[in-house]
Amino acid sequence: MPSFDVVSEIDMHEAANAVDQANREVGTRFDFKGTDSKFEQNEAEITLISTSDFQLKQMLDMLQTKLAKRGIDIACMDIKEPEMTGQQARQLTTLRQGIESDLAKKVVKIIKEKKLKVQAAIQGDKVRVTGKKRDDLQQVMSVLREAKLDMPLQYNNFRD
Repeated sequence: MPSFDVVSEIDMHEAANAVDQANREVGTRFDFKGTDSKFEQNEAEITLISTSDFQLKQMLDMLQTKLAKRGIDIACMDIKEPEMTGQQARQLTTLRQGIESDLAKKVVKIIKEKKLKVQAAIQGDKVRVTGKKRDDLQQVMSVLREAKLDMPLQYNNFRD
């Protein structure tokens, strides 16, 4: 029976490359000279450090551009409010992965509302969709692409 998985994954190696590129750009840009601005990455958390709120906004735009060029959907970014501490401004950004239970339930609900002959089952941080016909599965993919969800979705593990 044909099936596929609906997942939300990020290539962390590409994310690390994007952070490195953004760090290099901050080091070479004239408007950041002498500000000790930098990006720090710890797993899926990226911390932006600079001297002012305005520079943090510029750095965030720079990071989003680098991530997009590397093929990472910026909709997966969870951007926190900037914190000012003395002479330093910090902003934490988290790269979200996996489908949370609320989003998984929403995906299953969207699939069931279309009344297609498929079954959707939540399996941890992914949703498995099975059906008798490949056309039904492809229709589910197009329905999910059109749905306005707050996480980027990928479809993998397609089996016939």
